Amino acid sequence: MKSPLVVPVESLNAEPYTSVVCYPKPSEAEAKNRILELAGLDVEALEFSGQASAFTVHVLGKGYVGVVVVAYVGGQRYALKMRRIDADRESLAHEAELLKKANSVGVGPKFIAVSPDFLLMQLVDGDLLGNWLKNHREIEVIRRVLEDVLEQCWRLDEAGLDHGELSKAPKHLLVDASGKPFIVDFEAASVERRVANVTAICQFLFQGNSDAAKIIVETFGARDWSKIVEALKRYKKNRKRANFEELMRVCLWLGGYFV
Repeated sequence: MKSPLVVPVESLNAEPYTSVVCYPKPSEAEAKNRILELAGLDVEALEFSGQASAFTVHVLGKGYVGVVVVAYVGGQRYALKMRRIDADRESLAHEAELLKKANSVGVGPKFIAVSPDFLLMQLVDGDLLGNWLKNHREIEVIRRVLEDVLEQCWRLDEAGLDHGELSKAPKHLLVDASGKPFIVDFEAASVERRVANVTAICQFLFQGNSDAAKIIVETFGARDWSKIVEALKRYKKNRKRANFEELMRVCLWLGGYFV
């Protein structure tokens, strides 16, 4: 893998960096405005690294709304989401408010700052859950991570904030070097629709055909799917804490013991 490329903000008006900062339709005027916007957030430099790419440049991630890179502020590294030129929204302000709401219940990377085209937040230095599971097969370690994920989803449900994309959790669950899981990317979140965070993550982790679900089955052993379905139905009907805890016991059961 190539070494990370760190580019000072004042040098972003040159290619190929302009194309990334103004992805996917760069222009001199837009680049100038965005460079000033970054300076207003006290961003000193951007680091281009990661498994994804924008044109020929490595980035941390790329989605329908934005491109994520590393930003340096005061010498510290943060995650920076840059709004795509062709995004279906004019600002990242609403996403920032949803992230702050998630933060209020201890969920998500910490919000740092926002401007119309940029969202600055804590950099989660870790791996996607599916990749993390491939390298961690200790039952107790996996149980702690999954329990933490479920608890975070419970807190989101209680806060009335629906993430909206946890059925596609491979892209939205990161585990850092200390084994702490993070739910990320609240661009599709809503406080208007019925919350389904716990339901969505349980279906993904314990009922789906993802690599993560397969590894969980391999680690914990064969599951009684009917009991998981029954527990999910009870929770969906009444989201009280007792039903949530019963759901956790069923999902994390192994050989008759809650491990």
